[in-house]
Amino acid sequence: MSFKFFDTLSQDFSELLNDKKEYNVIIEVDKEENKKSFTSHSVVLRYRSTYFTKELENTATNENHVKTIIKPNISTQIFEIILKYIYCGVVNIENIETKIIYELMIVANELEFEELSEKLGSYLVESKASWLRTYFSHIYHSIFDNNIINSTESVQKEVAENSNKRQLDFDEPSTDCLHDTITPQSKKRKMTTNRCNEFKGLNRFYNDIITKHPNLIFEYEDFTSLQEAALISILEKDNLQLEEIEIWDYVIKWGIAQNPTLPKNLEEWSKENFKTLKTTLQQCLPLIRYFHISEKDIWEKLKPYRKILGTQLWDDLNQQLIFPNQPVKSLVLPARIISNPELPQRVNEQISTIINEEHVAEISSWIDRKSTIYSLTNVPYKLQLILRGSKVGFKPKTFWNMCNGHAGTIVVAKVAETDEILGGYNPLAWDNSKHRIFNTYMETNDSFIFSLKNGNIQNSILSRVKAKSRAHYYNYNDHHEIWGPCFGDLKFLFKYRSRGYDLTNEKICKCSSNSIYYEKPIRTREHFSILDYEVFKIVKK
Repeated sequence: MSFKFFDTLSQDFSELLNDKKEYNVIIEVDKEENKKSFTSHSVVLRYRSTYFTKELENTATNENHVKTIIKPNISTQIFEIILKYIYCGVVNIENIETKIIYELMIVANELEFEELSEKLGSYLVESKASWLRTYFSHIYHSIFDNNIINSTESVQKEVAENSNKRQLDFDEPSTDCLHDTITPQSKKRKMTTNRCNEFKGLNRFYNDIITKHPNLIFEYEDFTSLQEAALISILEKDNLQLEEIEIWDYVIKWGIAQNPTLPKNLEEWSKENFKTLKTTLQQCLPLIRYFHISEKDIWEKLKPYRKILGTQLWDDLNQQLIFPNQPVKSLVLPARIISNPELPQRVNEQISTIINEEHVAEISSWIDRKSTIYSLTNVPYKLQLILRGSKVGFKPKTFWNMCNGHAGTIVVAKVAETDEILGGYNPLAWDNSKHRIFNTYMETNDSFIFSLKNGNIQNSILSRVKAKSRAHYYNYNDHHEIWGPCFGDLKFLFKYRSRGYDLTNEKICKCSSNSIYYEKPIRTREHFSILDYEVFKIVKK
């Protein structure tokens, strides 16, 4: 029988982390005004991370027997989390925004904490799929930038070695210059990539998206900065959902972008210019399925670049057009398997320009008074758009006309000049029939207002109604001022009689910093203006 005291052990190591007496390592992170130094112990670092083992071996000791490791690419916030993980084995991501969790995963991978990086990757795929899709192109780039750098260096070295061996004479090129090493190199490249790959879940997630929707990466404005290893991994896919001639066009575009000195006009290209492009693309060209490109496209798209293909391949393409049943010497790759998939839509693609799936899950849990937030796969409600200010206008009268009679709605607004998303839930019906000069208050115990985490706003705030008899204020009167939706302290309104104005005018909306009708304030400043607002009906799935 054994007694285990892991809690005590973790607490002791936590105290060791804060002990400044016997440290022998200083780790400097971040840069400029955010730069900060942390003290640590080499014995702990070495046993927790192979990365720090190597770093410490290559770092000199100063006169005080202390080694200094400098990591300006790691933020102070993230390294504090990493250091607690090193000493205590604890990482709390409950109130951390998704962007920071993603960056933490990248740093964990860099510092060779495989268990942590894989755990964070799995969490992002399972719980933050909408965020991952939103920032697809950026993250796909960074996965290769951070995760396959060793693989890329290996590929570049291999390219250099093969370039010395291969004949690059365009007049009489070797018949194997394109196709002799497709399968061996692909296998070798995949093996190298797999050795470096610790983001298994993320890679599966993105491989599935890139296979079904390659235009998400090819049409990305920064596509030509994609690493060669990343481009090759895409071209290798047999079920890449893109016509082969389009793939050819993107490959040529990428190759030319790597050589900005090439003439803009193809008619001005010299033999050396074509040689330069061919050298750049020699790992990509063998992955094109040339024999599955139409005759028209061969003559219009391939012929201008025939000098980079080699004599044998060009002859074989011509032979197939004339004698389609005769065998060719070049390797014929199978056609790609094309289907018609549908990309899973995220909320802001489908219906909202302000909130995402994570926000919907959070608001849904508040509606049902749940103590924990619904998972993205378990949200019981969907949103039905009633109006969007940027489409129908911002006049309060428009709100009352379009929302009249709708019950169980949320209003969300994007605040100007900040990352704030403010809003409120009204279980009652909006009613524009109350043509009264004096106040009309609506009573409910289920209404709430909120501020959603977004950008620099790290935590959402929920504030439930406490003065239920004044949960909402309805003011719609053709002979007096007209206000927009009002949730007690949160008022999308006019301070004065409106007529010619709308909700986007400067600082006409109000949210009291000293809450009277709701449990707590959701922002510190009272007056604000909005960029856009939306009203949704909450509908049971």
